[in-house]
Amino acid sequence: MLKQTHASLILSNGFEPISLAPKLITLYTVFDDLESAVSVFKGLPEINTFTWNLMIKAHVDSGAFDSALCLYRKMREAGVPHDSFTFPVINRAISSLDRNLGYGEVVHSLAIQMGFGSDLYFCNTLIEVYVKHRCTGCARQVFDEMCHRDLVSWTSMISGYVWSRNYCDAFRLFNDMLTEEFRPNSVTMLIMVQACSISGNPVGGMQLHGYLIKSGLENNVSVQNSILAMYANTGNLEDAEILFDEMGKRDAISWNSMISGYSLIGDSMRVAESFDRMRYEAAPSLETLTLVTSAFAKSGNLIQGEKIHGYALKSGLSDVVLQTSLVHFYAKCGKLGISAQLFQETCKRNSITWSAMMSGFVQNGYFKEAIELFQQMQFAGLKPGADMLRVLVLTYTHLGALHLGKGVHGYVTKNMIYSSEEGNKAMETSILNMYAKCGSIVLAKRCFDQMVDKDVVSWSSMIETYGIHGLGYEALELFYLMEREGVKPNNVTFLSLLSACSHSGLVTEGCRIFSYMSQRYFIKPDINHYTCIVDLLGRSGKLLEALAVIEKMVVKPDGRIWGALLAASRVYSDGKIGSYAAERILKLEPDNVGYHTLLSNVHASVESWAKVETVRMVMHEKDLKKKPGWSYIEARGKIRGFVAGDLSLA
Repeated sequence: MLKQTHASLILSNGFEPISLAPKLITLYTVFDDLESAVSVFKGLPEINTFTWNLMIKAHVDSGAFDSALCLYRKMREAGVPHDSFTFPVINRAISSLDRNLGYGEVVHSLAIQMGFGSDLYFCNTLIEVYVKHRCTGCARQVFDEMCHRDLVSWTSMISGYVWSRNYCDAFRLFNDMLTEEFRPNSVTMLIMVQACSISGNPVGGMQLHGYLIKSGLENNVSVQNSILAMYANTGNLEDAEILFDEMGKRDAISWNSMISGYSLIGDSMRVAESFDRMRYEAAPSLETLTLVTSAFAKSGNLIQGEKIHGYALKSGLSDVVLQTSLVHFYAKCGKLGISAQLFQETCKRNSITWSAMMSGFVQNGYFKEAIELFQQMQFAGLKPGADMLRVLVLTYTHLGALHLGKGVHGYVTKNMIYSSEEGNKAMETSILNMYAKCGSIVLAKRCFDQMVDKDVVSWSSMIETYGIHGLGYEALELFYLMEREGVKPNNVTFLSLLSACSHSGLVTEGCRIFSYMSQRYFIKPDINHYTCIVDLLGRSGKLLEALAVIEKMVVKPDGRIWGALLAASRVYSDGKIGSYAAERILKLEPDNVGYHTLLSNVHASVESWAKVETVRMVMHEKDLKKKPGWSYIEARGKIRGFVAGDLSLA
């Protein structure tokens, strides 16, 4: 219809191309017909600044950012004068391009030369250019040099700080904005609430919530959802529930926030309840199904997850993100066959989908299959991302494949496969653990020393590394150095330290660390810490002290802690304590063939052959057979598995 009207205008006597061209270009752009807009532009006998700006804007609106810059170059070559709209449009194109900052700096320089350096509209778009290219320092310089600022200026700069995760400066600038009596709008408040949510600042979020109520902005649905998400993400579910119940209109985003909050604290029952209630108010979205599936994957709730899968099939909701979540869910629940089938049925598999399937194989002990899947992905032409490489490193760690692990380390170093600073740390720590568990403490220490920013996970991993290699004193020295560096240890740090003391026979030091944990850092020991202490005392022959720890501890003993005492009883041929430990452990795990075998060996160590025969008869009656343990060896770049007495590799 538009083209017919255009043709009629051309045939009419009153057609004036110069006056009607801008309207035609605008209309063609609205209807996503850039080609026709270009034809109108090229047919003009002369083109003024307004039309050039309009044509460049048409390319930017259509996503043709490179073409927009080429068109601007032609405008410059033609010597067309600029106005206050030219540079802001060019800045929009540069902001959208994933290029270096060179383009933006050139435009900035040109604008100053042409006298537009103090133009408010231009400066606002220039701030956005610097922010998008993660140069907040340059953006702040532009902001500080502005003669006049409006709400957009303040909001853009605050957004830049939030974008770069500089939350302190974001809050400082927000307070400065209020001091200068600029009243924030809903966009500004959304950004600030998001900052509180990402940074985990519930106190700041509550203060912003109070300000929103006073300023009358709270009734905005987007703002309410943002506050709700902030409360849920920071673990403040009590306030989240109050706000949720008071909301006049709740949409899918509101329900998703509550589901996400319950998922974060591992409350799968309330996740299921929220999903059921949601369907009476709002239609679940793909994001809803993905969130719920992920929650049930964490809790291992197979029945609820299968219901969500069924709902997705009936409703026709499906995308690669949900399919990947289902692959991960079934693998976490031990249904690897279903997981693999869903993986094969996923048409547009991305690196995250491949990574989820690889993780599933590793979690279920199928390391060889994980490596084969990685090779298939390479044949498919996909480049591995950071998550997949971490899974691959974990696989080689389990297999003890040092040379293959070195290959991944080299690839990571060469290609800098990091999605973020946190991803960088996680990858470095994974490689450190790989070297440690593959027997190369020298390379593990080298990785640790090369880390620029060591967090508590990095320190704990290196302490664990010393413990694995029986270097208890070195682990203790590293712990004291960690304290001097101002890094606060957590429960995992103390677990690694206690394990190191146990493997090195440092009884006095281990007991001191155990007390230190609760008295100085107020960390309550859990079953894992108690198990380490029992193992430490048991290895040194202090069986009665180890038994006393179990009897006096607050948490309920499990099979592992009795197993540690039972193993120590066998080493020191203490049939009495061994029998007592076995009695307790077999009540907890009556069908555990390993503990039956260990009890039989305890009786054999004190030559109680009648009791050995009794245990063996029980094992025979229950048909308890110990499965042979698989071992892996790396040979000529390949992983080979074998069992005891296996001659297949001979």
